[in-house]
Amino acid sequence: MRANAGPTIAAFASGFDASRVDPRHVRICGRALADTFAVAIAGSREDCSVKVRRYVEGLSQASGRHSARIEGRATVWGAFSVATVEGAALANGVAAHALDFDDASSPMSGHPSSALFPALLALGESRNISGARLVAAYLIGFEICCRLGRALDPVHYARGWHMTSSVGTVAAAVACGYLIGMDPTRICHAIGLAVAQTGGSRENFGTDAKPFQIGQCNAAALRAALLAEQGITAAPTALDGPTGYTKLYSNGEGLAAALDGIGEQPLEIERSGIEVKKYPACYAVHRPLDGLFRLMRSSKFSANDVNSVDVVTSSGALALLLPAPPQSGMEAKFSMSYAIAAALLDGKIGLSSFTDEAVNRPNVRKLMKRITARESDGGMLPRFATITLRLKTGEVVSQRVDTLHGSPSSPLSEPEFLEKIEDCLSWGGSPIRSNGIMDATANIAKLDVGSLVVALMAPAHSARSANGRTL
Repeated sequence: MRANAGPTIAAFASGFDASRVDPRHVRICGRALADTFAVAIAGSREDCSVKVRRYVEGLSQASGRHSARIEGRATVWGAFSVATVEGAALANGVAAHALDFDDASSPMSGHPSSALFPALLALGESRNISGARLVAAYLIGFEICCRLGRALDPVHYARGWHMTSSVGTVAAAVACGYLIGMDPTRICHAIGLAVAQTGGSRENFGTDAKPFQIGQCNAAALRAALLAEQGITAAPTALDGPTGYTKLYSNGEGLAAALDGIGEQPLEIERSGIEVKKYPACYAVHRPLDGLFRLMRSSKFSANDVNSVDVVTSSGALALLLPAPPQSGMEAKFSMSYAIAAALLDGKIGLSSFTDEAVNRPNVRKLMKRITARESDGGMLPRFATITLRLKTGEVVSQRVDTLHGSPSSPLSEPEFLEKIEDCLSWGGSPIRSNGIMDATANIAKLDVGSLVVALMAPAHSARSANGRTL
C-alpha cells in the first residue's frame, strides 16, 4: 500500500537534518533573499502594493513606523512599518511579485523565493528565530516546490493554475511548519490546511491579481501553519487522496515517484537551482531577449535597420503571454512583441521599460507590428528560442538560445547581479544601499531573523530600538 504524500513530506520536513546545510547552501539562500528583497523594494511602489498595504494597515492596530520589534508583528519591507505576521506576509508577497522580476524555478514552473521568503521572514522575525533555521526552512520549501511542480506540470499549469501560488502555498506551509518546530503530525495538518486555501489563476496574468495571488500564497501558508500549531486538523490524504489536490487540480497524479528519495543529496537547491531574472518581465521573453542582445552586440544594427523579427520558441512558451498588444506597463511584461521592440529601440530592458508611457510610445507601437512569435512543433523540453531578424539591407541574422542567462548554468556575474539590485533600489526610491543588502544576506546564517531584517533595512533608519539596535 502506497504512502500518502502528506505524511511523507511532513516526515521529511520535521526530520530535516540542519547539519547538512553547507556554506554553498547558505550562499545560494542569501543571494536569493537579496534578490527577493530588492525586487520587493522596487515593487513596493507599484499601485497594487500600495493598495494592499492600505488594506493591511486597516486590519492592524499596530501599523506605524517601525521603531521597535513588536511581539507577534513583522516588518512591511517597502513601507518600513509593522503589521500582523499575516499582513506583512501578504504585503511583502505582493511587492515581491508586483514587477515580475522575482527568481524562478523550471521544475516548479513558478517563482519559489517570492512564494517562500515573505512568509518565512515574517514568521521568523516575530518569533526571534535564527537565520540558520531560516536557511534550512527555505531549502525545505524549495524542495517541495520543485518536487510537486515536477509531478504536476504540464497538466496542472495547462489547466490554468498559477503554480507559484497553487504549489507555493503548500511548500511554504511546510517550510513554516519546520521553521517553528512542528512535529510531523502537525506539519501534515498544515499541508491539508494549505490545500484548503490554495489557488491562483493564469487568467489573472497582466493584472493586479497576479501579484496578489503570491501575497495570498504567503498569508495562506502562514495561516495553515499557525492553525495547525494550535491543533486544527486536516486530512492526511488532502494532497493525493481520491478527491484530493491532485485529483481536483490536475489528473490525479500519484506523487510517490516525485517524492522518492526526498531529502537525499543533492537537494533540489543544487540539482535544479534558482534562476535569477535578468529582465523584469515574463520568463517567456527572456531567451529571445538574450538572443537579440547577442545579435545587437555582434552585428551592430539599430531598430531603424530592422525590417521584421520572427521568434520561434519551444512548445507551450507562448501560453504565458498575452496575445493582444499591451495597453499598460503591467500587460507589457507579458508581451513578446513589446519586449523585443523596446529592446531594439532602447538598447536595453530594465524597470523603466515597463511604464505605461514607455509602452504607448508611437515608435514602439509601430515596430511591434513587424514582430511575430510562434511555437515550434516539438515538445516543451528542452526549452529554447530562436530569434531571426531580416534587415532592410536584405541581410538575415539569427540566434538560438537554449540556456537562459541567470540560470544555474549561466549565472549573472556579480556586477550584473549588483546592477539589478541597484536598479531595484533606485526604482523603489529607497535609501537602502546595495552593499548593505549584500552584507546582510552574506551573514544570513549568523543573525536571528529580526536582526537580519533590521540589517537589510538599516541604511534607511537612524533611530534606535529599545534594545539599542539601529533600526
